Amino acid sequence: MASDPNKNNMGDQEGVDSAYAWTRMGIALLLSTIGGVGMWSVVVALPAVQAEFGVARADASLPYTMTMIGFGIGGIFLGKLSDRFGVVPSLIIGAVALVLGYAAAGAAPTLWWYAIAQGVLIGFGSSATFAPLLADTSLWFMRRRGIAVGIFASGNYLAGTVWPTIVQHFIETSGWRHTSYGIAIFCAITMVPLALMLRRRAPALAMASSSGGSPTFMSPSYGMSPRALQVLLAIASICCCVAMSMPQVHLVAYCGDLGYGAARGAQMLSLMLACGIVSRISFGWISDRLGGLRTLLLGSALQGIALLLFLPFNGLVSLYLISAMFGLFQGGIVPAYAIIIREYFSPKEAGARVGIVITASLFGMALGGWMSGAIFDMTGSYRAAFLNGIAWNLVNLVIASMLLIRLGGGRRAAAPA
Repeated sequence: MASDPNKNNMGDQEGVDSAYAWTRMGIALLLSTIGGVGMWSVVVALPAVQAEFGVARADASLPYTMTMIGFGIGGIFLGKLSDRFGVVPSLIIGAVALVLGYAAAGAAPTLWWYAIAQGVLIGFGSSATFAPLLADTSLWFMRRRGIAVGIFASGNYLAGTVWPTIVQHFIETSGWRHTSYGIAIFCAITMVPLALMLRRRAPALAMASSSGGSPTFMSPSYGMSPRALQVLLAIASICCCVAMSMPQVHLVAYCGDLGYGAARGAQMLSLMLACGIVSRISFGWISDRLGGLRTLLLGSALQGIALLLFLPFNGLVSLYLISAMFGLFQGGIVPAYAIIIREYFSPKEAGARVGIVITASLFGMALGGWMSGAIFDMTGSYRAAFLNGIAWNLVNLVIASMLLIRLGGGRRAAAPA
């Protein structure tokens, strides 16, 4: 009699916490790293695009804003699609959208054309490699869910570590238009084959989650409805990401304004996101021990400290150090939301609910990216923009603290012995 390939020998039925689950997570990580180019190439290209189209900094930030909006909308739509049909259809749709988007961006005759290509196609396509895969990864783990989600979520920052220096090099040597065409070709030949390796659906045990302790609905004893919790998590996500966007979106331009050059800014951005990888894995490990809410509160507090340090220090060495610190502090915030979703909501709704929170976070990034550019245009410096980010971060801290108190001190779902 043939054995069930989804079962292993240590009681982890249906592939949960199995070797296959870790292999699958590795493939998802690679896809996230490739697809994440959609979020970072637009940041690096910002100065070149601004110069070619002759627009203000706020207008040049519009393509990034559109990218984040497309990423957010795609996260909800493709998350729901993956809940119903698995992640493969979502990934293939995303790959096609990225290829078409970069081809359209490279041919853009106006800034608006470029912005629409970024939002409607590139942002939407890139979303397939984050929220749907983040939710899917969480369904394959119980004992090590936090660390697994943290490792996968680092793919977004791994993309931010790898892609900025590559994109900057090709922009300097070939121009941003030919760089866009090259990215389209690379996505076309890599993403679909990798997506087809994830055809196996999430294990029934994780979907039922009957023995893993994750509730199929939030207990009414918490005194808060699932809808209220979802809304508060979305608001918290917007606030923390408005704050997060200031260094991530404008660091390259900020270094240019200080006279250090765009190349230095790209190096700092890569360093920040490389440290973000360490942060996401470390905070994943912390989540397995403290729970999602405490991890969210910790990450938000540390992010606020790093933002404060940008105000008094703007020397070259100082900016490298603070960029690294910012990456180490804030990288674990977004994955914490996915852990909270798995602790308080049904696993059958994971794709859609994680997609909603990720959409909120991307809306925060989009709003923050545009807002920081607008504040720069009004004031002539980024100091007020940093203060604006700190204020939004404080709101996130208040919400996280309130939820920690309201939900029983950050009670976690019980894990198997």
